[in-house]
Amino acid sequence: MALRVQRAAIGALLASVTFCGAGSACELKIGAPAVLSGPAAQWGIALRGALEFVAKETAQERRLVIGGTPCTVSVKAIDSKYTAEGAASAMNALAADGITVIVGPVGSPEVTGMKPVALRNRMVAMVNSFARDSIGPRWPNVFHIGPGPSGWAGPIIDEGRKHYDFSSVGIVAPNDQGGTDVAGVNAEIFKKKGVSVVEEYYQRGTTNFAPIVTRVLRSSPGAIDLASSPAGDAGIIIKQLRQAGFAGPIFRLGGPGFEEIARVAGGVEVLKDFLWYEPVAMDESLRILEKKHQDLMGVPRPENADFFRWVFAARMMVKAAQAAQSVDKPQAIADAMRKLPVEDENIGKGYWIGQQFFGINQEMSYPFAIGQVRGGKIQDYIHAAAVKDD
Repeated sequence: MALRVQRAAIGALLASVTFCGAGSACELKIGAPAVLSGPAAQWGIALRGALEFVAKETAQERRLVIGGTPCTVSVKAIDSKYTAEGAASAMNALAADGITVIVGPVGSPEVTGMKPVALRNRMVAMVNSFARDSIGPRWPNVFHIGPGPSGWAGPIIDEGRKHYDFSSVGIVAPNDQGGTDVAGVNAEIFKKKGVSVVEEYYQRGTTNFAPIVTRVLRSSPGAIDLASSPAGDAGIIIKQLRQAGFAGPIFRLGGPGFEEIARVAGGVEVLKDFLWYEPVAMDESLRILEKKHQDLMGVPRPENADFFRWVFAARMMVKAAQAAQSVDKPQAIADAMRKLPVEDENIGKGYWIGQQFFGINQEMSYPFAIGQVRGGKIQDYIHAAAVKDD
C-alpha cells in the first residue's frame, strides 16, 4: 500500500513537471516566404532581418506573455524566389510545419501565390505588395504593411514637377503582376496630372536592357519612371539611360532600394536627377532603432529601408498575439489585429486604411519620405504625412 502511494505521488510530481514544461514552451512561430535569391533578394533579406530582430527583442523585453508565461518568437524563412509558384511552395512548406502566422512576402507575384494557401490553411498574414488586389474581402485575415503607389506616387510626382519641367514619361517595369499593377497605377496618376505616358515592359530576369532603353527613348519622354523594377534592374537601366544620353529626371515609384540602385548604376553622380519613395522618414527615433539592432544582433541592420516597415509589421503581429493571448490561433490573432491602433514606438502613429482602394480596412498607413538626388547630389529627405482614406 505504501509503495502504491509512493508511486502515485511520484506520478503526480512527474505530471506536474511535464505540465510546467509544456507551459513554459510558449512559442509564436512566424513563417516568412521571403525572396532570398535573384535581383530582388535585398528586399527579402530586409524582411528576414527584421523578423529575426523582433524575435530577439520580444524575448529580451518580455513583449509576449501568455497566461503569465513569457513567450519566445521563432522565425522560419523560405526563399519564395519572387514568383507566385515559389511563394505557394514556401507557404505549403510552412503549413506542413504547422505554422499559421505569416509575415511576408514582399512582391505582388509572391502575394498572388501565397493568398490561396493562407486562406485554405486559415492563416493570418501581414504582406507587402503594390498589386491592385494585395488585400481584399476575399482574404479577410490578410493585412497590408503599408500603402502602395496609389497613396504616395502623387506627392512624389508633384515634388518632381517643382524642380523639372516635363509633360511626358516613359514607364519601365517587369511584365508580370508585380510590374504591370504598379506601372498601371503610376500611369493613371501621371495622366491625371496632365503627363502623357508610354509604357515599356521587360521579362523578369533580363540582363541586357539596351533594347528596352532604345525603345522607350524613341518616344522622347521628358521623364522616366522605373516603377517596381527590382533595385538591381533599376540600377542597370539608369546606367544605360544615362549612357544613351537621357538627361531628364528618373522616378522610381515602386519601393525603396536607393543604395543598391546607386551602387549598380555606378554612383550617385550617375543618377543625376532621381526621385524615389522611402517607406520611412529617417529621424532620431529610427536611428535609435538602428542602434538597438546593432546592440541586439551584433551587426548593422539590413541595408534596404523596408527593414523598418517589416519591424513595424512584426511588432504588430506580436502585439496582436499578446492581445489575443494566443500564439497558435490565427483567427483570434487576426481579430485582435483589427482592434489595434496603428502605432509603433519608432515609426510613429498612423491609420488603418484600405476600404477605399481594396474594399477592406486592413492596410497600415504611416509617415513616409521622398528621397531625392539633384544634380548628382543627395538631398535631405522630405517628410510626408501618413495617407488617410477620404
